[in-house]
Amino acid sequence: MKKILIIHGPNLNLLGKREEDIYGSKSLDDINKSLEAKAKELSVSIEAFQSNIEGEIVQKIQEASSEGFSAIVMNPAAYTHTSVAIRDAVSAIDIPVIEVHISNIYAREEFRHTSLIAPVAQGHIAGFGVQSYILGLEACADLIK
Repeated sequence: MKKILIIHGPNLNLLGKREEDIYGSKSLDDINKSLEAKAKELSVSIEAFQSNIEGEIVQKIQEASSEGFSAIVMNPAAYTHTSVAIRDAVSAIDIPVIEVHISNIYAREEFRHTSLIAPVAQGHIAGFGVQSYILGLEACADLIK
């Protein structure tokens, strides 16, 4: 069975407790459970990883292929707009990455309108709430068939 890595960036551990008008009321655990159920439907397995630390995310991206992952669904959160290190890690690996966001980053503050990750990702999904993760997982599953 093919494996897909789910990476949740900084502050996503606070989902369900912060800015519910933007991010909704589901917790990160709720999202991961939904992804597990969808993964079973898609005949893939997933592993979820969350970190508030940029270097840990870079390390996880770099190790993904050697750990047997075939693709990555990643919500880089605030690092979307600031992390050249995460961008470089994504462009250095040989497996597809789908960038996802719960909110529509292009309808928010202007500083959020630029994604450093999108130009090196296989795809970009934003603005569909937690469904963005499901769409990203479906896209990854299709890419690695």
